[in-house]
Amino acid sequence: MKIAVITYEARGSYATEDVADEDKILTDILSELGLDFTFEVWSDERVDWSAYTHLLMKSPWDYFDRYAEFLPWCQKINALGIPAFNDMDTVIRNSDKRYLEEIQAKGFPIVPTIFNSKNQIPDLEACFASFETDQMVIKPTVSGGAKNTMKIHKKNWRENQEQIESLLGSEDFMVQPFIKEVAEVGEHSYLFFNGKFSHAVLKSAKSGEFRVQHFFGGQIHPIDPPLIELANIQKIIDEFAADTLYARVDGVWIEGIFYLMELELIEPYLFLFTSKDGRENYKNAIKERFGV
Repeated sequence: MKIAVITYEARGSYATEDVADEDKILTDILSELGLDFTFEVWSDERVDWSAYTHLLMKSPWDYFDRYAEFLPWCQKINALGIPAFNDMDTVIRNSDKRYLEEIQAKGFPIVPTIFNSKNQIPDLEACFASFETDQMVIKPTVSGGAKNTMKIHKKNWRENQEQIESLLGSEDFMVQPFIKEVAEVGEHSYLFFNGKFSHAVLKSAKSGEFRVQHFFGGQIHPIDPPLIELANIQKIIDEFAADTLYARVDGVWIEGIFYLMELELIEPYLFLFTSKDGRENYKNAIKERFGV
């Protein structure tokens, strides 16, 4: 058995000193398990992927910056028949956030969303009216780390109309009402390994910011969610991520209802540094998958 652990080219460009390097944590875990592994940059054309028996996805954190390269790479791995965790079909489906439409169609609440195709500029005034809001968030359907994410206000968005419409014309976007609970309370993240709950965190934005990512000054707080919450989240996992090595469910609770924001199945940060149990659960899940 020879494992390629998938990482990205610009190591450290999405990291901060406030969080742990999970590639390093995974290195320690795989070494402890006695597995033969090498970290490989997914976009490195010099790699002979056929030399590996398995792929372990961890941090291809630039996939959305190089999407035109990433999808063919996923298809190449599929064609080679190399088992991957998570598998490439799952990764491809999860790479565009239009997957949220399928989840919503199965009866799971998502943050209200209007999906907009490239070069089809939406009527933003109509979107404000439809959502009955004065603030909206616009972000690409293929993205991560809050890239090209904007918050716009009904009263003054036209001051930047040219810039906004230029961005909307560059790629597919999603338009959502601004959810004040994200800024006031935070965004919940639930981590699952092999379909089983492991640990959870609450990500809160710094004062004056709406993005909760740590590289925008967001804070990460370990939480112990009640069983009634976990039962709700488990249904999402059972329906859409039951056969995944890892999954992260991100969303917000509003008046007792969980609104899904993202189901992360490609390269989620796992917040292992927040939980000793989390690290051990991840290790045990890998051990189970690789039969060691």
